[in-house]
Formats: sequence, C-alpha cells, structure tokens
Amino acid sequence: MSKRHRLRQLLDNPHIWRAGDSRRCSRSTLATGFTALDEALAGGWPVGTLVELLLDHHGVGELRLLMPAIMTLTDRQSDTAGMPPQWIALIAPPYIPYAPALADQGVNISRLLVVHCRRQTDVLWAMEQALCSGTCAAALAWSEESDNNSLRRLQLAAEKGQSWAILFRPSRFRRSRSPAAVRIHLRADPSTGISAHIFKNRGGLPRTVFMPA
Repeated sequence: MSKRHRLRQLLDNPHIWRAGDSRRCSRSTLATGFTALDEALAGGWPVGTLVELLLDHHGVGELRLLMPAIMTLTDRQSDTAGMPPQWIALIAPPYIPYAPALADQGVNISRLLVVHCRRQTDVLWAMEQALCSGTCAAALAWSEESDNNSLRRLQLAAEKGQSWAILFRPSRFRRSRSPAAVRIHLRADPSTGISAHIFKNRGGLPRTVFMPA
C-alpha cells in the first residue's frame, strides 16, 4: 500500500478533525431554532457527540437558547418500531426547573427527568449513565468538575447512545483540554441578548453568533 493511499485512508477517518472542511463532516444534527446558529454549526446541535457550553455565570440565557431543541425532542412521538418517547435528563441543574414556564414554552414536561446529585463527583457519572442507557434522547448536566477521563467517557457514551449531550461548565475551563466536538462560550449581550463564541467546532471554523434574548 502506497504512502499516498495510507494518508487518504487516514484523512477519510470521520474522527479526524479537518478544520474548515465541513463537506467531510457527516453527523446527525438537531435544529437549534436559530438560523445563524444552525449555519455556524453546519445544521444544528450535533447529536452523538459531546457539546460544552461554558458560562461566566448561570442565567445568561443558556436555557432559552436550548428551549427550541428541548421542545422538539419532547414532542417527538413513537417511531415506526413502536418505541416509546425517550427522556430528557436534566442532571444537577443549579435551580429547580419551573414546570409551568417550561410548559408555556411548549415543552412536554412529562418527558423531563430531573436528577439531583449530592456530590459534584456524581454529576459526570450520572450523565454517562443517562447517555448509555438507551432511554434518554438527551442529557443536560451542570458540572463544576474538571476531569478529562470522565469527559472522554461522556464523549464515548454520547456516540454509543446517539444522544444529544450538553455539558454546562464554568468559563474558567475554557483553556482546559476537552474531547468535546463543540465548545461554546456563552455570554449575556446587552445589545442582542446572547453572544455565543464557538471556539471549537469539529468540521468548521471558530466564529461568534449573536442571538436575541
């Protein structure tokens, strides 16, 4: 086998990140509900991989940003094989989700599963179990921990379960290494609502997207 052929095989591996070459990035996506963000993410939130949302503090509009996708997932009916709708797991949210407000947003709250963790070390473990379970269409977790081995397991679990995996972490971890395919720094923007700086995007280039509150 020639060196050129071996190089081509390597470059054709879907796990190799070729920055800016979105034509070679084939992945399932979930529409974000925001046209500019869908375009920046090559179709929407990637499914079957880990996405990190890094925050300076809670309440910058992160849940409003995810609400259209959550509504879509909770509204899905059984598939042709007769499988029941799956859960949306909210793991260690900083505040108790307010059910009437979620329902007003069009979320089917009967499909939400809230998991409380006594210790921070349990958060990433609980998220891994949810992703591997086969019963969760999505797992959203809030973590203060920095554990690269656990993050790698989350990435593998998301691939295995083909689930939407969102991990909220403090922005101080922005310079830390992470296996997440997409990493976004979210900030409140007084003029637009939310500023999303996509500084890691497998299959695309870094960019900043501004969205209304």
